[in-house]
Amino acid sequence: MLDHLAYEAPTPKTIAGAKDDWELVIGMEIHAQVSSNAKLFSGASTKFGAEPNSNVAFVDSAMPGMLPVINEYCVEQAVRTGLGLKAEINLFSAFDRKNYFYPDLPQGYQISQLYHPIVGEGEVIVDMGPGIARRVRIERIHLEQDAGKSVHDMDPNMSFVDLNRTGVALMEIVSRPDIRGPEEAAAYVTKMRQILRYLGTCDGNMQNGNMRADVNVSVCRPGQYEKYMETQDFGHLGTRCEIKNMNSMRFIQAAIDFEARRQIAILEDGGEVVQETRLYDADKNETRSMRSKEEAHDYRYFPCPDLLPLEIEQDWVDGIAATLPELPDEKKARFVTDFGLSEYDAGVLTAEAENAAFFEKVAEGRDGKLAANWVINELFGRLKKEDHAITESPVSPEQLGGIIALISKGDISGKIAKDLFEIVYTEGGDPAEIVEARGMKQVTDTGAIEAAVDEVIAANPAQVEKAKENPKLVGFFVGQVMKATGGKANPKAVNEIVTAKLGL
Repeated sequence: MLDHLAYEAPTPKTIAGAKDDWELVIGMEIHAQVSSNAKLFSGASTKFGAEPNSNVAFVDSAMPGMLPVINEYCVEQAVRTGLGLKAEINLFSAFDRKNYFYPDLPQGYQISQLYHPIVGEGEVIVDMGPGIARRVRIERIHLEQDAGKSVHDMDPNMSFVDLNRTGVALMEIVSRPDIRGPEEAAAYVTKMRQILRYLGTCDGNMQNGNMRADVNVSVCRPGQYEKYMETQDFGHLGTRCEIKNMNSMRFIQAAIDFEARRQIAILEDGGEVVQETRLYDADKNETRSMRSKEEAHDYRYFPCPDLLPLEIEQDWVDGIAATLPELPDEKKARFVTDFGLSEYDAGVLTAEAENAAFFEKVAEGRDGKLAANWVINELFGRLKKEDHAITESPVSPEQLGGIIALISKGDISGKIAKDLFEIVYTEGGDPAEIVEARGMKQVTDTGAIEAAVDEVIAANPAQVEKAKENPKLVGFFVGQVMKATGGKANPKAVNEIVTAKLGL
């Protein structure tokens, strides 16, 4: 377990209005598509990009007499997510009908969980810098089915409905209003995506809509949030507005900033903020009203008559807990401890589970800091430049580890190592064999190095006198020796021999 007391909370973002200073209060509802081959209540495929209306079972399209059947694997994925967020798992949960009309909701209701969710309270630690983090409380996670998709741009006179997404399992992860700025909101979504991907419960693909966020934004005067935290009375906070279906970190930040300033302007003009649902227009960088914010009673929630309450056993939950992977926070802390890495480097390496696994193979039995430097700067830098993922890397962990081993043994210098990396990246091959075959091995024979140093000193008498007056000029001789030996001389040995020969 991580020591949360070691973190200092970031300062809440303050926005200066025309008259007063204001603080932001943000809560998030993340809709994460469950990684499952079948839907929540049918056996229809969840594959993205299929022909419209091809992944639809009778129950998804609300054919008469069709009954939902719970997908046990989706329940397991929700429990796994709850455990990953250190949340309470509810052994008893139940499904409700949330009633509303929309063309891509064939049943006229959504099967969701309001009164008895599968997962209760948990938490997420959101890193905002070395030693600085925001603790965000999770209120609940509930399972629900997704709606379909309305398509408006295929015909000037008609809209079309694609029911492929209808019935796909979603986890709605609801936070408390603990987020205090646009950057924190984006960092929270990033951290949640990272955890879900580590757990394997959601692929986090925001472009495909597999993870999206509803952002609740309100503003209050400084000091009011602290009163809310003491009393848990929402009366101390401002009226919130919900910005729907955000699927970009950049747009989340821009939307929050605009919405906060809009609310501040209303309040400072003596008006009242109306609780409502809004949409963000990225082209105009503004939010606009979508509909007045519904309350639970507006949806006429009632227990779903087609599904029995869900009762699970603690032993089953314990079995899932036993299969959890090492999660990002724990992995990052271990990298700092075991490999002596900085928090920043450990954070970069653990951002994705695949990156962390690659690094661990490279660093196994080797210098961890050196391995991190090569993975982050050389490999990640090159992959990013060529727009490749780590899974597409032409250099394997074994090959990169081989290069690092040659550096550590003194067989090659850092400069030669970069040339070797280029060869392995473009041509492949075993690093040790390439060094041997191409004569790239570093010269460590002090006799040979001494001879080269003597030649350089003899050829540059004027520089010798200058170096004796200014020892910093020793670099000139080291450079000349390295040039004379084709970069193969051991730089440390060259430096020592030059210094001794010049009597510095």
